[in-house]
Amino acid sequence: MPCASCWRTLSLIREHLVKLSSELDTACLRIAETVAGAGGRALLVGGCVRDAFFGKTSKDIDIEVFGLSSEMLEEALFPLFEIKHVGRSYGVYKVKGLEIDISLPRRESKTGTGHKGFSIESDPHMSHESAASRRDFTINTIAWDPLDGEVIDPFGGVEDIKHRILRHTGSRFAEDPLRVLRAMQLIARFELTIAPETLDLCKRITPETLSKERIFDEWAKLILRGIQPSLGLKFLSACGWIQYFPEIEAMIGCEQDPRWHPEGDVWVHTLHCLDAFAKKRIGDYWEDLVVGFAVLCHDIGKPLTTKIEADGRIHSYGHDLAGEAPTRRFLARMSENRQLAESVVSLVIYHLRPFQLYKAKSGDGAIRRLAHKVGRIDRLARVAYADEAGRPGRSHGACPQGDWLLERAQALAVHDSAPNPIMKGRHLIALGMKPGEQFKPILDACYEAQLDGVFHDLKGGLDVLRQFIQEHPEISIERSEES
Repeated sequence: MPCASCWRTLSLIREHLVKLSSELDTACLRIAETVAGAGGRALLVGGCVRDAFFGKTSKDIDIEVFGLSSEMLEEALFPLFEIKHVGRSYGVYKVKGLEIDISLPRRESKTGTGHKGFSIESDPHMSHESAASRRDFTINTIAWDPLDGEVIDPFGGVEDIKHRILRHTGSRFAEDPLRVLRAMQLIARFELTIAPETLDLCKRITPETLSKERIFDEWAKLILRGIQPSLGLKFLSACGWIQYFPEIEAMIGCEQDPRWHPEGDVWVHTLHCLDAFAKKRIGDYWEDLVVGFAVLCHDIGKPLTTKIEADGRIHSYGHDLAGEAPTRRFLARMSENRQLAESVVSLVIYHLRPFQLYKAKSGDGAIRRLAHKVGRIDRLARVAYADEAGRPGRSHGACPQGDWLLERAQALAVHDSAPNPIMKGRHLIALGMKPGEQFKPILDACYEAQLDGVFHDLKGGLDVLRQFIQEHPEISIERSEES
């Protein structure tokens, strides 16, 4: 239980929990009342309670039911809700149409390697302390009764939340190595400090046979939900797990020219950039994911290209292009998503282009070509903003190159998509040409002219097309029988 000095804080948190419940009361209270009527007790547990203590509202609710068997629980709830079994053998259900999971208390015993190497057995008569002991961190072991408002806190999670400490629940923490990556994203999301004993334990854990999908999920949470992603990555370095992501580890200690980067090495710069990105997420899952990973990887090529001259000057010429291979390797460790890899890589390769084009005061053609290469210039501008903000000793929050590029791209209607080719194969066919290999060079030439602003509509495109054909007699043009 919390100490006496925490009671006022606990009272305020309870008020927030009541408010949270009122927002979901129709379903949650009905479940709790139904379970109580059948002789059991339904408690809100896990992340939804933790989030409420941090003053946040969860999108999904976990309810643990004590005192009822699976059959009794189903008999009580089936008349009221459409229940989907997701783990009937160990008592896990989903309420269809609602983000509510219902489960029975269960025991988990390690039987093999990996996250599937567990034996699971439900036991509705377990104490909450026993049921909560399988959870990873103390902040996730708190339960709340929506009927009487009681907070059940067997492992001191309330105190750890108050002091923003992330502490493992018990000795079984090491049974699932994914918990180290969960620590990474939770530290970033709630701005926590890792307990010394938990840090020591994490140092002794190895990734074992973690699947790419599980690894990706934790990194995605860091990128998409971290308030200070830097805190999570600093933890990853402190516990030694950064070694399992060598492309990122290589940034540590990679020196930079202090005139351009007074904040420190590539690692320090990248941490600042990620925190700046996190402050300006737009709330779109895919867009934030792509841009976030691009910000993380934008200077990943510097360890491969950094040189220190005899006079002490430091440069990393070509690090933008050199960043492609390590970015692909890093992403391949956690995902087979080719679209993600291609989208992130294009931003890494061209992340210097906003400054280069701004400095040269480049024309419309260069803007259109850049849009063609990166797909979305608004993404590239977001990377530029984060890159600039990642130099706190030099930047003052302004990013003129990003502002300039985005304004120009918007004026050309290419800020969120590549220019769509006006001339297509059907237009060549309409002129009486047979489809074949000769189509590509002709259409490529038309597209280049379009990017240069030579034409802006179909009429102008047809003029360019006819002129191109006239000027290139070496192109074999066979007339179709219908022409």
